[in-house]
Amino acid sequence: MAKVESFAQSAARAFKAIDDELRKPGSGCGSALQYMEQSSWLLFLRYLDAAEAGRQAEAELCGERYEPVLPEALAWHRWAYPQTAEGRLDVGRLLTGPELIDFVQRELFPGLRRLRDEAAVDSLAYRVGAIFSELTCTFTDGYLLREVIEKVQPLIFSTETEQHELSVLYEERLQAMGNAGRDGGQYYTPRALIRVMVRVLAPKLGETIYDGACGSGGFLCEAFTYLRERTREAGAHAYDILQHRTFSGCEVKALPYITAQMNCILHGLTAPNIEKVDTLSKRIADFTDRDRVDIILANPPFGAATSTNVQANFTLRTTETALLFLEHFVAKLRRGGRAAIIIKNTFLSNTDAASIAMRRRLLEHCRLDWVLDLPQKVFVNAGVRTIVLFFTKGEPTTQPIRYYQFTPPEGVALGKKRPLRESDLAEFERLASAGPNAPLPDSPNAWTLDPATLDPQTLDLSVRNPHLQAETLPPAADCLARLRALHAELDSLLKDLAQ
Repeated sequence: MAKVESFAQSAARAFKAIDDELRKPGSGCGSALQYMEQSSWLLFLRYLDAAEAGRQAEAELCGERYEPVLPEALAWHRWAYPQTAEGRLDVGRLLTGPELIDFVQRELFPGLRRLRDEAAVDSLAYRVGAIFSELTCTFTDGYLLREVIEKVQPLIFSTETEQHELSVLYEERLQAMGNAGRDGGQYYTPRALIRVMVRVLAPKLGETIYDGACGSGGFLCEAFTYLRERTREAGAHAYDILQHRTFSGCEVKALPYITAQMNCILHGLTAPNIEKVDTLSKRIADFTDRDRVDIILANPPFGAATSTNVQANFTLRTTETALLFLEHFVAKLRRGGRAAIIIKNTFLSNTDAASIAMRRRLLEHCRLDWVLDLPQKVFVNAGVRTIVLFFTKGEPTTQPIRYYQFTPPEGVALGKKRPLRESDLAEFERLASAGPNAPLPDSPNAWTLDPATLDPQTLDLSVRNPHLQAETLPPAADCLARLRALHAELDSLLKDLAQ
């Protein structure tokens, strides 16, 4: 008996086949990042077409007049996969070769871009226009594009299960993109870490959630999944709040902007309010209560520099973008709002004026609840060590700051083959979820720091685990004697080899 292929298996095979096609001359793609971009816009348009019937049924159920998201001439079922009244492929209307490329370049992309100027700002059509204003079709071979369309067409988005399985596959592609190199890695934060951060902050229905450095949208996707699972029985009103009044973000680069949109859609967040804008271009002095949010989850870029014009939007005087993002997040939080921010661990101890000033601002305006210290290789392509700052805005840090240092089990080396797992952070999650006033049980990985003991000049918050015994080094004279003995032994071996 032939083995029946599951939807997940057939979708995985389709994704692989799409990548295989994109590796061929004529796609204009030369890297995993470009494969992702070109496959994403095709998947996006296929999804919009597949979801059209559901949107129409929802409008009719609410007694509203239905307007398709896209003009008929630009809809997938019209140009990519035209069908007869019986649901078969209409070969007579099928575009391919130069004719297909000409349509995509001269009509499809320009028409989709115009939606940004023609549609209402809060509509899905406007979002489509904004997305395609940042994209280009790199295909030069219309026959190859037709082959890719044939691989995309069978993908189904009709049920929540199918969308979930596609979202898993899309996440795998995002992770592979992140592992492909530095440019991709800056967009991908390990999902195990994101899920733990979300659960520790424990967002509630009605709270607004923001990521000012969206990347591929992982924080928004996981926060949406967390809330959706806890509000399934709350009805249509709760669903509307999640879809339209909860999530927002910013992303400045075109590729992560489109992948974030697609990733959110596949996770069920169909109209994420993600702006294509440089977050740091916003003056923090202009923020009003209307701009502020309840929860921030983010992994801002670090190591990058920014322009003098951008620096004028902040009180800090620095070119380090991570520090400017952190000041942005503190300003963006509403009083009582909570944040979990990934940043380099050197932020805790750097002695430059901007780092000290940012630590002072954080401690004076927020309650620093936890510092989660992570080892190298949590981010596969980054050699730096990172921390996660968990803080609450609205009161200064006066109670002991809690630290947790995650060290991989003996014999475990984090990396591509053994990524971070949620179970690795189970103890931290249990401790952090107990609340800021819960007693801290004995653990070799956890301790507290009394802010009253900090050096008032430097406010050094370095990770110093008191449970770890300091390594005792032998006297310098003993080290020198041992080094001379090794040199003599090496000289003797080299003389023996020369004879």
